[in-house]
Amino acid sequence: MDNIFLKQYLNDFTSCLNQDEGNLDKLVELKNRILETNSNSGKVIIVGNGGSAAISSHFSVDLTKNANVRALNFNEADLITCFSNDYGFENWISKAIEFYSDPEDLIILISSSGKSLNMINAADTAKGLGIKNIVTFTGFLKDNPLSNKGNINFWVNSKAYNFIENIHQIWLLSIVDLIIGDKYYKA
Repeated sequence: MDNIFLKQYLNDFTSCLNQDEGNLDKLVELKNRILETNSNSGKVIIVGNGGSAAISSHFSVDLTKNANVRALNFNEADLITCFSNDYGFENWISKAIEFYSDPEDLIILISSSGKSLNMINAADTAKGLGIKNIVTFTGFLKDNPLSNKGNINFWVNSKAYNFIENIHQIWLLSIVDLIIGDKYYKA
């Protein structure tokens, strides 16, 4: 019984990963925008909630360490709790973007549902600050509120959190390897 579940689970996961050839073009476009941001002395800011916050940490560290691109995330407990307390949870990312971003930066917002108000507000704030490179990663409904707020928008056709989050992570980490030009590199 467990083997049947796992076989179907992995088949479903693979199906979600291979759903849209257009994502390959968008991944290349994102890689190019990241490199352009880096060459213009900008930085990549990546933010997520919950599991997506862990993905943002992993991607930002690998991007900095392995691809030599300045990147940061907002996962410090003191920042999150202070800004949430003072500005409201729905505005803490917006305020962090106001304090830490520059117009030449690239902002990546991850929300599995695409309905996280703090991500939606952050996209609007970034646009209002003149940030021209905003990228979203979502799932669930294709026309979710965050899915059209970016210049590049990635969407996973699934309602399963683990599928969506794992595919977001695969896509983001593939960009690190694409920048490096190899899937094997020294740690």
